[in-house]
Parts: sequence; structure tokens; C-alpha cells
Amino acid sequence: MSLAQVTSRAAGLDAPSVLVEVHLSGGLPGFTLVGLPETAVKESKERVRAALLSCGYEYPSEQRITINLAPADLPKDGGRFDLPIAVALLLATKQLYVPQLEHWVLIGELGLSGEVRSVDSVLPTALMCKKKQQALMLPSANAAEAALANGENFAASNNLLQVCAHLSQQQLLPPLWSEQLSSQQSLARHHKQLPDMADIQGQFQARRVLEIAAAGNHHLLMSGPPGSGKTMLASRLAGILPAMTEREALESAAVHSLRNPFNADLWGIRPFRSPHHTSSAVALIGGGSKPLPGEISLAHHGVLFLDELAEFPRKILDTLRQPLEAGAVEISRASQQKRYPARFQLVGAMNPCPCGMLGHPKQACQCSQENIQRYQSRISGPLLDRFDLSIEVPAQPLQQISQTSLGEASELVRQRVIASRQIQQQRQNIPNARLSVKQIKQFCQLTTEDYDFLCQSLDKLGQSGRALHRTLRVARTLADMQQLAQIERPHLLEALSYRLSLKSNH
Repeated sequence: MSLAQVTSRAAGLDAPSVLVEVHLSGGLPGFTLVGLPETAVKESKERVRAALLSCGYEYPSEQRITINLAPADLPKDGGRFDLPIAVALLLATKQLYVPQLEHWVLIGELGLSGEVRSVDSVLPTALMCKKKQQALMLPSANAAEAALANGENFAASNNLLQVCAHLSQQQLLPPLWSEQLSSQQSLARHHKQLPDMADIQGQFQARRVLEIAAAGNHHLLMSGPPGSGKTMLASRLAGILPAMTEREALESAAVHSLRNPFNADLWGIRPFRSPHHTSSAVALIGGGSKPLPGEISLAHHGVLFLDELAEFPRKILDTLRQPLEAGAVEISRASQQKRYPARFQLVGAMNPCPCGMLGHPKQACQCSQENIQRYQSRISGPLLDRFDLSIEVPAQPLQQISQTSLGEASELVRQRVIASRQIQQQRQNIPNARLSVKQIKQFCQLTTEDYDFLCQSLDKLGQSGRALHRTLRVARTLADMQQLAQIERPHLLEALSYRLSLKSNH
């Protein structure tokens, strides 16, 4: 009888630790795998057997093999446990000796030839190993992703023989390293690859509002006829946002790693997600039988653009209300619960009516007032309340588009945005859009006359208390853009103007 134990980690943002235990005993030959394994894990028996034989090792087919994946109540899925099971079998059969194995974490799927293949959710595993000061052995295909965690004792291998040679210290693999974390030139290169604001001709007011949204991290709603440039504007928001911090980049990459292996070339680029209006609630929010992050989590620290906003089902849009406030989403299923971050900047674009020509200077709208009202009412009032900025993007004459010179480049706009964000960072350590009620009272103080004016104006518009706070946040951003310590009446007037269309659309 013999027993061997190897540490691994399951998929997930928290990368829970899993102890792989292999027990060999006499009796009727057999293979038993326990610990809530799903189908892919159960099939590891044949992959591990073929890999061991292909690499010249013996497989204990005449013994009773019992494999336990602890903890027993944690569901296990994927092929990431193939490698630790194979190594544990080699240890149990005395074909491999590894000193100080308790410090190692092994993940990887095995091919029939002994090849170690890539798996998902590698970056969260690497981050957790770094936090716990554990060594990590992983597939070479995931090396660039794991290197972003900048762990001190990570190694990547192509096949099982390399893994065994490294663990037994017969032939060591080179350590992983990353140059992305410290490369500011890489971040500058990424910003140059993003769509440029210079491509936008005209639309001066829309450009102004886009800069305000970037400066304060405010949610933005654009309404206008087809072809007015709403999508073009939204796609350029990420290019004028400040560069991601190391913490933000790691959090964003870790969420993406849960879906597919993270492309290290995208390191430091703020995500821009634009799901189609036929997307389901699960695709947008996350979930499924195996709860995975949805579009709102994949847009973490980036932009979520919902084009044709009124075409989304109202029930699906209303699921955004809680994540917009909390910055995270709780997905509850009968067997498990998952919490994923969802601190995104929401940008919506919609037509003013079903035909899209309401207010068009050249084409008449064919919709009745009842159809227009029904179309605009697809977006609920509580969701509209959560947009800090709203603007109408009018159609431009073709002659004006062709004759207007190129607009201001994204880099110039981004420098002003960064200057405004630095003021906010020094004052409250968060963007203005996330100011709490207590912080609003502290940093958005008004004179008695200005406060009465603001309250009376919002009352006439029929706005809620939430609108009061959001208007003050926008006014605070406008003052920061002018590097003024005090919010003044012109800031309030401009902030109020961006709520007029919210009232007219509902």
C-alpha cells in the first residue's frame, strides 16, 4: 500500500486549493476517482494512462487505484488536474522522487503523448500562488499569462518528462519572467493602436461630453439618428482614458483568464466590450450551470458599450442596475455562488424612435407619438437615472463632414483627462463618478443660492434624489477640468443640461 499527495488549484477567481491524493492497494484492480469530478475530470484516467506509457513510465494497472480530489464538496472541472494526478501516480509507484514537493502547485492537461497542454484560469492561479509563496508548474502555452503575476518560482513545461526532470532537480527549467509589468512604452504603444478621436469630424458637443465622461468616469447615453457617429464616438472612449494601473490590469486580465487563456499582448489595454442586443441575461451578467463571468465583468476597469440600447429586452437591461451601483455581481446557483467584479463604464447609444429619423434635418420621421413613447419607454426610469450624462448626437450635413478638418487627437485629450483624474486621485483617491454621499457633502459644497437653484431645477425636471447626487458629481468633474476648487454656477448649468434629454426620453 502506498499514498502520495500533490497540490493543485481549481479554476476560479479565488483559485481554491485542491489536494490530489493517490492511494494504491492490493485487491481487485480498478480506478476510482472521487471528489465531485465532472466529465472532463473523470476522463483524465485514460489521458494519464496513455501519457505515462508514452513517456516510458509504468502504469499500475494490476493495483487498485483510488484518487481523491479534496475538498470533496468543491466541484472540479476541466483537464487541469491531469498533470498533478500523473505526478502523484509516479510518486506512489516510487518512479519519481521530489524533495520539498509540498511547496509546488501543479496544473495542466495531458495529451496522449505526454504533452502538457494549456488550461483556463491560469492567471488567478498564478496570483494566488504568488500570494501564498508557492511554486507553480504550468503548461508552456500559458507561460506568458502566468508571467504577468511576476512570481519568483514559476516554471513552464511542454511535456511530462520535463516536469519530472525539473521536480526531481535533474534538469531545471528556466524561470518565468515578464517585461509587460514595467514597460511604459508598451502601454504607450497600445494607446496608439486604439481608434483616434482625430477621425471624428464635427460633433464638437459630443466630443466635449465624451471628454467629461472620461475625466470623471461617468456613464454616458447618446441618442441620435443612424449614421450620426454614436458608435464612432463610443469606440474612442477607451483611447482617452488613463492607462491602467498594475492592480487594475491584473484584475482585468484575471477575469478574462476565466473564459479563455489571456493574451499577454493585451496587457494594460482597457477592455471595450460591445455585446449584441440579442445577448441573453446570462451572457450579459454571467452565470450558467458553471457560473462564468459575463460581459459586465469582462468590461471590468473598461468600457461596456450597448449599441441599440432600446432594442435590448427591458428585463435584461434592468439587471444592470445593481452591478452599476455595487461594482460587482453576485451569481447564485443551487450548488454554488460566485462573485465577480464589474466596475465598468457604461456607454449606451440609441435611436430616438423606431425609424430613427426623429429630429433628422433632411428625412421626416414616420413614427406616431405613441410608437415613439413606447420605444423610448423600453428603458426604465431607474436605469436612466444611473446615466450621469445624456446627449443628443445630431446628424451632420455631408458637406460639413467633408469640409471639416480632422479633430483633436486622442493623445491631447487624454493628457487633459489624466490631469483631471490626478486631481481626483489626490483629493479622494477615486473618480468623481464613485463619490459616496458623505464624500459629495465634503467635496461638492455649494453656496446656499446655488444649492437652492439646483434643487428647484431638478424638481421642475421631475428628477430623483439620485439625480441630485449625479449632477453634483458631474459638476465636480467640470470644475476639476478647469482646475477649480469650488463648483460654480456655470458648472451646475452645464451638468443640468446633460439631464434634459434623460427627461425627454422617458
